[in-house]
Amino acid sequence: MKLTVKLFAAARELVGGDQMELTLPADASIGQLRMALIAAAPQLASLAARSLIAVNEEYASDTTRLRQGDVAALIPPVSGG
Repeated sequence: MKLTVKLFAAARELVGGDQMELTLPADASIGQLRMALIAAAPQLASLAARSLIAVNEEYASDTTRLRQGDVAALIPPVSGG
């Protein structure tokens, strides 16, 4: 299945764009999405491991299953004051 992943903050800067299009197996999990992100953009490895992932604007766990047409977002940790 094809999946759009929106990128924010440091992830956007590392990739040089605000989204990625990935192809994943049917019924892939968020954990598999995380691995696919790192394979497609190795510069995201450290950040992807620490980031939250939302699916259709709701935070999701690594065991959440994805469906065709879902939109995921990689949300890096926020810091500052």
